[in-house]
Parts: sequence; structure tokens; C-alpha cells
Amino acid sequence: MKKWKLKFKKWKVGQVDISRLDDRVILLNLYFTQLACLLLALILILFQKNNGLSSLLSITDPIQAVLWGAGFALVVLAADMLISRWVPEEVTDDGGINEKMFGRRPLWHILILCFIVAVCEELLFRGALQHWMGPYWTSILFAAIHVRYLQHWLMTGLVFCISYGLGWIFIHTGTLWTPIIAHFLIDLVMGCIIRFKKDAA
Repeated sequence: MKKWKLKFKKWKVGQVDISRLDDRVILLNLYFTQLACLLLALILILFQKNNGLSSLLSITDPIQAVLWGAGFALVVLAADMLISRWVPEEVTDDGGINEKMFGRRPLWHILILCFIVAVCEELLFRGALQHWMGPYWTSILFAAIHVRYLQHWLMTGLVFCISYGLGWIFIHTGTLWTPIIAHFLIDLVMGCIIRFKKDAA
């Protein structure tokens, strides 16, 4: 009987050239990673005491959640605008992934993508991991998974601060809808800027 062996020599780890990835691969990657985030979040929440899905998504004051979420998003977008104005472009370079993701996407698809990312990532990071790790270590992990920014300390620091802020508004308002709203609005506005910047040029 012939033994089956994994050939690790054929596996290579290296930097991916974004320009060589087509739209389908990028979308599949995004949807797959968000599905993985969602499943992991649900599994972790299932094993946590006093942290059920219904309590995370309960909302006693919808207006407060919207105001805090939109207010935080406004602060982040203003900070991003200042950084893009005063900091050299190579420091904020993400390797072209955001351009590929949003550059030719119709508005309805940008809305769907931003909503899926906001819900899945906030369920995992604020909903599940922050319960165990606290906002500080959760934010370090959140910044670390945004690999495209790790080569630039300023952007890594910004992602960490955004994550910590999302964790803080979650604690302050007591509902996961607040960071979901903030995350959604941040991604939506940035995605629309990328998408419609070409049309305005």
C-alpha cells in the first residue's frame, strides 16, 4: 500500500503581488475570511458565560448607539483625512488592495461588503475576543491581522487606535451595534472615496 505524503517543499510563503490577482479571487478571499470570522465568533460566544449573542445585540437606546457609532466614525474619517493630507503616500500605502476591492465596485456591492465586514469582524473582535482578552490585547490582534499595514508603524498604530476606540464605545454603550455602525460607516465612506475618486478625476 502506497503511503500518501504531504510535499511541503512545494509550499511557498511570500508577498502576494496584488496586481496579479483578479477580482473574483479578491472577492472570494474576502467572503471566505469573513465567513471564518463569523463562525469563529459564534463558536467562541457559545462557550462564554454572560456573553450570549442576544445580550451582545440587544439595544436599549438605538439613538445613542447611532450617535456614538456615527460620531466615532466621523472622528476616524477626519483623522484619516488629515493623515492623507500631511503624510507621504507611501506611508499609507496598503499595496493596492483597497483600490482592487472598491475601485470598480458598484455602490450596492460596496454597501453589502461593508456591512458583512462590519458585522463579522465586530462579532469576532468586540463580541467574542474582547470578552476574554480586553480591549488592549484585542486591538493588538486586530492590528496584526491587517497585514497590509504592518510595514508602516503609523498605519498600524492608527488601526490599533481605531480598534481600541471601537472597543471603548462598545463598553460605553453596552451594545455591539455601536461598533458595527461605526465600522460600517468608516469602511463605506473610505470605499466610496476610492470608488468615485476616478470618476471625479
